[in-house]
Amino acid sequence: MSGAGEAVAAHEDGYSGPARLALGEIAFDVQVELRGHFEPIDGRYHWYGRVARNEQLSARLGGAKATALLQTSLGQSPCEVAEPDTWDRYRITGSSTPPFRAHYLPGAS
Repeated sequence: MSGAGEAVAAHEDGYSGPARLALGEIAFDVQVELRGHFEPIDGRYHWYGRVARNEQLSARLGGAKATALLQTSLGQSPCEVAEPDTWDRYRITGSSTPPFRAHYLPGAS
């Protein structure tokens, strides 16, 4: 993983840039677009986004779901990798502490 990536606009939580997606013992260097928000109904922070098309990841997953660990230069977090969209970009979701700086996390000062 190289490069620092970028935070999104000040009014949104998110990250856009390089990341490492680990599926068990195998890791992939990927590009991600992530967003997130605190959900008051369940009291948790939810984050989500897409992994840019990556041939090695597609070959490994073959369209299937998987659990993984997503790491950026700003942090890491467990996530779920879901089926790809029409452009072969896998959706990723997680809850609790995201792999980027968030403006609001419960219990943070």
